Amino acid sequence: MLGRLLLFFIIVPFIEITILIRLGDYIGFWPTFGLVILTGLIGLVIIRTQGFYMLQRIRNDVAMGVPPAQALIDGLYLLIGGILLIVPGLITDFIGLLLLFPVFRFMINRLLTPWLIGKLHKSGGFYYRRWQ
Repeated sequence: MLGRLLLFFIIVPFIEITILIRLGDYIGFWPTFGLVILTGLIGLVIIRTQGFYMLQRIRNDVAMGVPPAQALIDGLYLLIGGILLIVPGLITDFIGLLLLFPVFRFMINRLLTPWLIGKLHKSGGFYYRRWQ
């Protein structure tokens, strides 16, 4: 696992830097720099508005007596998307933008939840105890 993470943290920045250099050669340094700054600012604005919406959703769920699990998971995806938008790079910006849209969060949630539950059951890390 550590090897995969290390490989990920080496390969992704290398690819991002390569793309930014190629884009800089194609459209110039300042437009590329502006694009990176613009995506970061857009990410901050969207995360702020979506974050307030998510907090309201969590409050409503709690007030109605419903566990806010889905709202918390959506909030986690928004946080990850926001971090990816702030990190300079076009691939991370694209993935971060996708995570800001509810349709893509729903699709990712449908793919990741069964996998995560399977991993938790396999590792023995999934423990459920009914309160009496």
